[in-house]
Amino acid sequence: MSALLEVRALTRSFRRGGREVAALDDVSLDLARGQTLALVGPSGSGKSTLARIVMRLIEPDRGTIRFDGVDLLAARGEMLRLLRPRFQMVFQEPLAAFNPRASVARVLDDPLRIHGLADSAARPAAIAALLERVGLEQNLAGRRIHEISGGQRQRVAIARAIATRPALLVLDEAVSALDVTVRADILTLLRDLQRNENLAYLFISHDRAVVSAFADRIAIMDRGRIVETGAAAAVVAAPQSATGKALVDAMPRLVLGNAAT
Repeated sequence: MSALLEVRALTRSFRRGGREVAALDDVSLDLARGQTLALVGPSGSGKSTLARIVMRLIEPDRGTIRFDGVDLLAARGEMLRLLRPRFQMVFQEPLAAFNPRASVARVLDDPLRIHGLADSAARPAAIAALLERVGLEQNLAGRRIHEISGGQRQRVAIARAIATRPALLVLDEAVSALDVTVRADILTLLRDLQRNENLAYLFISHDRAVVSAFADRIAIMDRGRIVETGAAAAVVAAPQSATGKALVDAMPRLVLGNAAT
């Protein structure tokens, strides 16, 4: 499979307590279309920093990113505006990402309107179709974000992310705040969307059980570096790095759909 996302030698430092700390140190990875690459590692290992650089929310000190053959870090202005619909992010807690008093319809209307994907007459039907795609009833459109459950909010967040027909979703701890049953349902939804639409997922998580059940490949991060990468089954079965061994030793089992890991 050809790489949709190519990250090369990303480096990013921050100043903390009067000293410079390397959040990312020479990080490189590839992600193919239709594939899930999980980033796993202890807190502070650089996973979320990498996610935010890929999303162009922060800039690296050095390195390159190519998205579908385009130099993403060189994109500015109109070029970046045209690229943004093709890579979207789902955060851990939608209440922090959305106005909690906004209606579900308003949350889903925004990307359709901003990116010119549907005119005002067509948007109600487009919103209804998005809700259906993520397994929600159409009558939820009039409810406010703070009035619906955590699982429903995360489905709305996914609906908003796929509204722009992206090729890549960056999922930053997107299921970690959910209880076990809801988490499995959301992962099944994400898997179905991936199969139907050939989506690539950069899946950031601290939950090794979820990662082992859901990912095609795993990249293990520690102190800003990728210390191990490989097929998920191989990494889980025989991790080569000290960090990987520690993570796998602590890994519980998870049942996802009809499969157990």
